Amino acid sequence: MKFKELATVSGKPGLYKVLKPTRSGVILEALDEKKSKLVVGASQRVSILSEISIYTTTEEGAIALEDVMKKIEKEFKGDLGVDGTADADELKAFLKHVLPEFDEDRVYASDIKKLITWYQIIRKQVPESLEEVVAEEGADANVESSEDSKEA
Repeated sequence: MKFKELATVSGKPGLYKVLKPTRSGVILEALDEKKSKLVVGASQRVSILSEISIYTTTEEGAIALEDVMKKIEKEFKGDLGVDGTADADELKAFLKHVLPEFDEDRVYASDIKKLITWYQIIRKQVPESLEEVVAEEGADANVESSEDSKEA
């Protein structure tokens, strides 16, 4: 499962798998043990994880949530040492370790709590999402290196 198939609904906890669109919204399935289904109408805000990013102080101004999750998985392999109940300073220190260039003025402790909670849900329910990202990165690097050799 890819990040473009995962969503969050404003005002509802957890993450959801996008099943299919309807005329008036979208059908989602909760990423938990219950696997309950939910029809979300146009009046509710649904955000696809592949479209979410974290503010940075770099020239680009943001980094994709998918890239941050990939960094977390690569470094911690699920053992974060911090959870969503940690205090704000601890959360910021964690994100500073993973993403030193994050914008401390625009990324709030609540955002970091969501990041950690979502990471834990993905790691538990759809760990292949994090693995696919690593596999795709290797494939992309191979494509780029073969394109560079063609240009030379």
